[in-house]
Amino acid sequence: MAPPLVVINAVGLTPRLLEHMPRLRKIAEEGFQATLEPSLPAVTCSVQATMLTGVDPTEHGIVANGWYFRDLGEVLLWRQHNKLVQAEPVWEAARRAKPGFRTANVCWWYAMGATVEQTVTPRPIYYADGRKEPDCYTYPPELHDRLVGELGEFPLFRYWGALADITSSAWIARAASSIIDRDRPDLTLVYLPHLDYELQRHGPDAPQAIVSARELDRVAGELAEHARQRGATVVVVSEYGIVNTPRPIDVNRLLRREGLLEVYAQDGMEYLDPWVSRAFAVSDHQLAHVYVRDEADIPRVSELLSALPGVAEVLDEEGKRRAGLAHERSGELVLVADPDAWFTYYYWLDDSRAPDFAKTVEIHRKPGYDPAELFMDPNDKSVRLRAGIQLARKRAGFRYSMAVVPLDPAPVRGSHGRLPVDPADGPLLLCSDPSVKTDSLHARDVKDLLLTLADAHV
Repeated sequence: MAPPLVVINAVGLTPRLLEHMPRLRKIAEEGFQATLEPSLPAVTCSVQATMLTGVDPTEHGIVANGWYFRDLGEVLLWRQHNKLVQAEPVWEAARRAKPGFRTANVCWWYAMGATVEQTVTPRPIYYADGRKEPDCYTYPPELHDRLVGELGEFPLFRYWGALADITSSAWIARAASSIIDRDRPDLTLVYLPHLDYELQRHGPDAPQAIVSARELDRVAGELAEHARQRGATVVVVSEYGIVNTPRPIDVNRLLRREGLLEVYAQDGMEYLDPWVSRAFAVSDHQLAHVYVRDEADIPRVSELLSALPGVAEVLDEEGKRRAGLAHERSGELVLVADPDAWFTYYYWLDDSRAPDFAKTVEIHRKPGYDPAELFMDPNDKSVRLRAGIQLARKRAGFRYSMAVVPLDPAPVRGSHGRLPVDPADGPLLLCSDPSVKTDSLHARDVKDLLLTLADAHV
């Protein structure tokens, strides 16, 4: 009978950072370490889907962390329903071979509605008066009160935003340990985001990167040791490595200046108008999906964007096929940034016309990813005072707006999304079982590796 599996997703972990992480290195020393080639784009939702289904975005459909939902006319990021993934996940494949195979998903993406036995995923409480309070969603429902009773409330505001730190990863690791002990799944998936955020803030070469690596080594190492003591095989993966990216690229502002992107105004604020725009981009780190309404405009848009400094590639239909991105959710064109560049979502030309959500942590309303949410505006001398006042309003039960995010992307130091130039800056896989040793594998191969370790091939 195969031992249980615990798969720790240590986002942002690279061979360079592993040098500062003795507990995780021990896993490789007892088992093996392999380089891991991510799928394109090398972003959270896409790579996780590739690892768990064994196919590229062309087949599983997760072309980014979000995309333009053409049937709704809306850009939506960070959706959570598992039905968006259009390919068979590893746990369903394992269950076909081993009826009764049980899985726990602790904060990997697309968790809600997944056909697993235990689910934990961040899920704020959205009150009718507009307040947002920290919490998580669990399945079964009674797991919520059990974990909150053991660990306290899920630290949502330490999971993402200017206050994000090791606290959230530590909570997730402790929740996974509780599930391993009490529910005994055959496969436990655990997502620890700490490195990801710190490296986007400071870049991989900053002293803070080493500090963060050591913090994560303590948390992930304790979880790995806990699992090993209970007879589990431990696999550690990372989705991507983060590189220094001092150059933000305003792709939507170019499209607007060229008369291709449209906005509408309310109360002096401008909002992207995707229904009538001839072209606009959904920016996601170092990739951007460009949606072009009229096929006749594609050559012009492609020519414009090819000439934009910071754009390394413009993928057309053939380029998307080669890259594994030939899915209807992809833009008509897909941009890949230079290694030191990343794409902003900004579409307004005057900061005084930016929508009010632009200065807040608002991952569901922004039509693109915004790493500036990891900062309080360094150019606003009163930002911490105002944040304290709004926090007091929150605690008193009043509505509040935490408008502290900078509109200047300059503080962002790291990004990801394109395929790694140097394997030392790319993702890796560690495994405590040397019997399946390999030197390298693609993210598509992770599903097969897990099925082999679980002795669950059909």
